[in-house]
Amino acid sequence: MATNTGEISEKTAAMKQIKDEVVACRKCALCEFRRQNNYFPVIGQGNHCAKIMFVGEAPGTNEAKTGRPFCGAAGKILDELLSSAGIEREEVYIGNVLKDRPPGNRNPQPEEIAACTPYLERQIEIINPEVIGALGNFSVAFLLEKYGLKDKIQGISKIHGQIFETGTKFGGKIIVPLYHPAVAVYNANMKEILKNDFQVLARQIGKN
Repeated sequence: MATNTGEISEKTAAMKQIKDEVVACRKCALCEFRRQNNYFPVIGQGNHCAKIMFVGEAPGTNEAKTGRPFCGAAGKILDELLSSAGIEREEVYIGNVLKDRPPGNRNPQPEEIAACTPYLERQIEIINPEVIGALGNFSVAFLLEKYGLKDKIQGISKIHGQIFETGTKFGGKIIVPLYHPAVAVYNANMKEILKNDFQVLARQIGKN
C-alpha cells in the first residue's frame, strides 16, 4: 500500500501511462469496433492504493459509451453489494479482463484476452491489492491461472465465495471468485448469494 504522497503520485503516473497505451492500442480487432461506434476504452476506475480490486469480464454498452466501469444496471447492483459489506466504492479499484466492449457483448476471445491482459497485470502490480474479487468465469479463470492455481479452476457456481491464497511467491494475495453482479439484474434471488460472498471479501480486510 502507498504510504506517502510521492508513492501515490508514482502510482497515478504509472496508471496514466497504461491509459495512454490502451487508448492507442491496436493489438486486436476490438479497437476498430470501438472506433466505428465512437466508444471509449474502459481502463478502470478507483483507488490506486485499494486493498480490494475487482476484475470483471469486459465493458458493456453503457460502459463503452462513458469509459466508466460498472455504470449501468450491473453497476447499481455492485454499489448495493459494496454497501451491504460496509465498503465504499471509492475505496476499491475496478477493472476488466478486456478494456473494450466485444460486439454483441459476446464472450472474450482468446486472442483478445492475450492482447489485453498485460495491461491488467500491470494495473494489479501498481495497485498491489490484498484481495482480488474475480467477477465471473473469465476473470476467475485468468486470475487463477496467472497466480499458479490453474488446477483450482471450476465453474463459478462451484467456487464462488471461496478463498484462494496465492502464496508468497505471488505476493500473498487472496482471490475470491464471485458471480458477476449482472446475474442479479436478471435473477433477483441471486442477490443474497452475492451479498454473502461480499461479506467474505469484507472479512479479508477486517471490515466485519
